[in-house]
Amino acid sequence: MIRFCGVRGPLPTHLRRHEFPLLRGLFSGRPDGYSRVVTATELGLPALRTATTRDPARPADARLIDGFGRVATDLRISLTDRCNLRCHYCMPAEGLDWMPREEQLTDEELLRLITIAVRDLGVEELRFTGGEPLLRKGLEELVAASAALRPRPDISLTTNGVGLARRAEALAAAGVNRLNVSLDTLRPDRFASITRRDRFDDVVAGMRAARDAGLSPVKINTVLLRGMNDDEAVDLLRFAVAEGFELRFIEQMPLDAQHGWERSEMVTAGEIMQALSAEFTLTPDPAHRGAAPAERWVVDGGPMMVGIIASVTRPFCGACDRTRLTSDGQIRTCLFARTETDLRAMVRGGSSDAEIADVWRDAMWGKLAGHGIDDPGFLQPDRPMSAIGG
Repeated sequence: MIRFCGVRGPLPTHLRRHEFPLLRGLFSGRPDGYSRVVTATELGLPALRTATTRDPARPADARLIDGFGRVATDLRISLTDRCNLRCHYCMPAEGLDWMPREEQLTDEELLRLITIAVRDLGVEELRFTGGEPLLRKGLEELVAASAALRPRPDISLTTNGVGLARRAEALAAAGVNRLNVSLDTLRPDRFASITRRDRFDDVVAGMRAARDAGLSPVKINTVLLRGMNDDEAVDLLRFAVAEGFELRFIEQMPLDAQHGWERSEMVTAGEIMQALSAEFTLTPDPAHRGAAPAERWVVDGGPMMVGIIASVTRPFCGACDRTRLTSDGQIRTCLFARTETDLRAMVRGGSSDAEIADVWRDAMWGKLAGHGIDDPGFLQPDRPMSAIGG
């Protein structure tokens, strides 16, 4: 017996050991062989999880608890893999082969899964992401339906800000509590270089419209790129403080479609802190961090704050409270997961809410201890960030 694609069972006929040296090593017991579980990922095959018999070790707990005692209460929902920018650390200039519409969850299917998460699984927070979520038709209606659930979830949105200026008030009225906007530079020419689009003024206008609509605090998500915008940390924080935004720097992660990420090119949290501390007095936030991804500091005595999300150099996996739903109905236990659990097939195949909820619980029970970026065998997810959701 061998564990294959996350399921224990006999090895499929077309994957008999004589076809793969990797498997020959497993069965031969050679010292340089793989005397351990072989995954579909290591074979270069799609990693698909299906419903399995419940693990008897999983507690009789209705929540999304994992084997390390973490409980997922924050659902990240990717509404689309499409984006109207072409940030070079995310995708190539020509864009990607977008997911066919028929593969994406319909509004009704998506709302059903959101309802199960909130009503049956203890999810308390919803964050709508993309791609670019503002490209999803009917977004405001979907938000309003989610806000009508009981218990009422906290609702947030991550956007690139293009088109936000004309929709901020409607989103606030629908039930969005706050949002994050991506902005990597204050120079329009650099913005155009990084995103391959000339939309800097639109993004800044969207941020201000969101603030004026009461979607506070508006958070800015910034990725510093070595040799591109790493000289702007101080200017970005000055801008955020003056405008009443909360700036959060994010270490660049290996989630680009081109699989070209290099750790040596990443601007680290330590480098960012060194640059900011030279110009500002930063005091650690006295509030308990909890499961928040950002370490936060009070700027010059307050009230403004700055945060750093050091996913690579200071991972916070031990406190992770997230579960992720892709736009085509796959559950991901981690941003860097190599396996997914297909809920779309269950929704379209007639499964009951209770059956879907239990498969979701099983998926989260198998969540790994951490993302493993520092492991020698780390493999970047096949899906790029735009298809996973931030």
